[in-house]
Amino acid sequence: MTAHSVHTSDGAGVLDALLVGIAVAAVLAYLIGVTVSRRRGRPWPWARTVLWCAGVGAGAASVIGPPAHAAHDSFVAHMTTHLLAGMVAPLLLVCAAPVTLALRALAVTPARRLSRLLTSAPARFLTHPVPALVISAGGLWLIYVTPVLGAMQESVLLHAAVHAHLLAAGFLFTAAVLRVDPHPRPASPKLTAVVLVLALAAHGILAKHLYASPPPGFDMADVHAGAQLMYYAGAWAEAVVIVMFCARWYRDAGVRLARAGVTASAPGVARG
Repeated sequence: MTAHSVHTSDGAGVLDALLVGIAVAAVLAYLIGVTVSRRRGRPWPWARTVLWCAGVGAGAASVIGPPAHAAHDSFVAHMTTHLLAGMVAPLLLVCAAPVTLALRALAVTPARRLSRLLTSAPARFLTHPVPALVISAGGLWLIYVTPVLGAMQESVLLHAAVHAHLLAAGFLFTAAVLRVDPHPRPASPKLTAVVLVLALAAHGILAKHLYASPPPGFDMADVHAGAQLMYYAGAWAEAVVIVMFCARWYRDAGVRLARAGVTASAPGVARG
């Protein structure tokens, strides 16, 4: 039985239906949160709703539908789904600020429980940029330098599990860098910048490694094209993250300077 026939079997069809259900539930939950927030007099930006829907769609497209089916036979298609799950979807989902929406929409007791969870020791550790980098970049290298990639081509369940990891790890890292939602343990901008540079290097070096040492089971030209897609398309996604990070750093620095100016002028005003 070929990898493609495994993916198109009845079991794969059930898994696809389950994943579609999860995607639909994620969109509905977000829309309910938006509705509740608006009823409480706290409007929610429509752009964030669009970003969430697009992020869920990108994540779903990495495991169901034509791109995911083709990924079992084509390295270019595989890399397309990898970029969707690990970079595009996490960026869109993080920018949708789902934690902020949840804190607005939940009742008092559930909101407090969520706040305690976000400030717990495991959450503070996982959302720090350094562990988030290790989980994201380390997991990525593990896929391509071990037999995991080959096993993914034969198992639809493993394929879905790996993409779920890519989505979760990508979300964790992007959230740690951009801090769109409330962050329990914000790192210094300088440390975050170093982590971001290391992430870019890890991704670029891996793409070059794949180009130089194609994994078995794929046509060499196909792998070369997929590695180039990983390198160049990934660079565009990374560029967006860099711009957003620098913009936040600049904005935060401006706020600190403004506060320092107010503090410094306060004694003079009082004396006057």
